[in-house]
Amino acid sequence: MPQIAGQEIGPRGFGLMNFTWRSDPVPDEQAFETMRAALDNGMNFWNAGEFYGTPEVNSMTLLNRYFEKYPEDADRVVVSMKGGLRPDLVPDGSPENIRRSLDFTLEKLGGRKKIDVFECARRDPNVPLETTFGVIEEEYIKTGKVGGICLSEVSAATIREAAKITTIAGVEVELSLFSTDVVSNGVAAACAELGIPLIAYSPLGRGMLTGRFKTAADIPTADVRHHLPRFQPENFETNLRLIRQVEDLAAKKGCTPAQLALGWLNSLSRRPGMPTIIPIPGSTTVDRVVENAKLVDLTDEEMAEIDATLAKFEVAGARYPDGHPINT
Repeated sequence: MPQIAGQEIGPRGFGLMNFTWRSDPVPDEQAFETMRAALDNGMNFWNAGEFYGTPEVNSMTLLNRYFEKYPEDADRVVVSMKGGLRPDLVPDGSPENIRRSLDFTLEKLGGRKKIDVFECARRDPNVPLETTFGVIEEEYIKTGKVGGICLSEVSAATIREAAKITTIAGVEVELSLFSTDVVSNGVAAACAELGIPLIAYSPLGRGMLTGRFKTAADIPTADVRHHLPRFQPENFETNLRLIRQVEDLAAKKGCTPAQLALGWLNSLSRRPGMPTIIPIPGSTTVDRVVENAKLVDLTDEEMAEIDATLAKFEVAGARYPDGHPINT
């Protein structure tokens, strides 16, 4: 079993963002049923964020209410919390903002659960890593409030630099059939070399690889995808070509497109020079959780067929709009 900060986790994690980072937060009854299903299906590594919602409705308030109802689950779940951004979502790794971020998240959790691992959502280029990590280690890890440190959306150089300063429990990056940059830019290699698990966010291409969206018009109003280049109408139709190929491959395998996409990530881990990969798909219904939890192992021949598909396909549009911090 993979481990994060010394705790065993399942081969798939679970993203909480979609419960609260939306104009209509998911009702508790539905959210709790879905979270329980994730845990019962081995998805015990839960990825949360300080900024996933409003100051009043967010990952922490959701977790607080969940663990109030199911206190016995607190020790079964490994919670990763992203923070370290200012309220305007600008990275700020200063001691003052790290304390603000951690104190706020811990307050909202209400003492029902500690933060198993904390990760700054982006690296602050203006503050040395030693300064940021020093506050987390001295004031929160040593006092038992936080279990360890993860990195998020970082470069290979940052991973190597950080690993010389402190123990890095995991590295969260975007990785899917739509976003394979970390396989070739040294990030995956650095994680493998240093024995650090790679946590794959948006493993289903922000919903594209589920077959949920057939046209750009299918994206809900006010959805964040409207701001992402890959979901713009001029790029959407091009990117659907990969979806159709994934659907064909999944039909041959006898699984859903989502299961194929997630199986590709787990199967990628067994290749030489690759780290352990933990996909963290998010979902808001029990049916989706059960679908995403099913492990589909791909043979070397099937992986080679996917390689050939990816080699002939060029994704249209960047992951984020210009100016958004990536690979920090």
